Amino acid sequence: MAPSFGRTISFPLSPARASRPRAAAYHVRSVSLPCNSHPLLAHLCNHITAVRSWVAAPSSPSTGLAHLDALHAALAELLLLPEARSALHHGSATATCLLDGFLLLADAHAAFQETVVELRAHASDAQAALRRRDDARLTSAVRSLRRAEKDLARLAASVLAAAKFPTMPSASSSSAEVEVSGALAEAVAAATCASAAVFSAVEAVSAVATSALASKKTMTSSLMSLVKSAKPASSNEEKEVAALERLDEVEACVAEIEGASEKVFRSILHTRVALLNIQTETCC
Repeated sequence: MAPSFGRTISFPLSPARASRPRAAAYHVRSVSLPCNSHPLLAHLCNHITAVRSWVAAPSSPSTGLAHLDALHAALAELLLLPEARSALHHGSATATCLLDGFLLLADAHAAFQETVVELRAHASDAQAALRRRDDARLTSAVRSLRRAEKDLARLAASVLAAAKFPTMPSASSSSAEVEVSGALAEAVAAATCASAAVFSAVEAVSAVATSALASKKTMTSSLMSLVKSAKPASSNEEKEVAALERLDEVEACVAEIEGASEKVFRSILHTRVALLNIQTETCC
């Protein structure tokens, strides 16, 4: 474990920012971040902690995206400061690893946006088919929903690979470099975990809908039973109403996160551009 360093860099902070409470040291791989050594790193660690807390007990996907957006805003603030850029100049390997991590995040969130648009369209198709008693269209829509869910599951698994990039500073790094590099490493790790949790949360909402549609039988059999079954019609009608409600939840979920997802995607791109600029300055 690295020791807790004293204040070695000075960041220009407004009185309002300087008065914010400091976060406890946060463990990242084998480095204990000395977040109490400077208010700006404490500010970033506060957002990292908030993201980690949401991942531990995720609520709505939109809340997770809001935490991600706030985390990237704190990162952008840090990367604009000359002291932070200077620290990364001497840790080009760290900058390269972070670039790889944010590229993977950007690709994952771009794919996520495409998938949720498809999810919304498939849910709408399923609603129309269910109301019209169109068994062929309904079966097709449910299959499409399940494919989208599998895509979300794959995205959630693949995005976690970004957290595996080594971003440890060398033994000769200064305390300032250790602080900045460690904070950035923990930030990208938290962002990947939260992104995976968001993708999984949306998948779960859709999975509930497809389960309600399928019930205990295949979709075709279930739909035919609405017309031909000798069982009380009310039972089938209740299942249909429940399925429609679950599909409404899918559409509402997608509508709620579309704007937030675009905002997070742009934040990731801005963060990567800032890192690219730092690396370019290093090479010059």
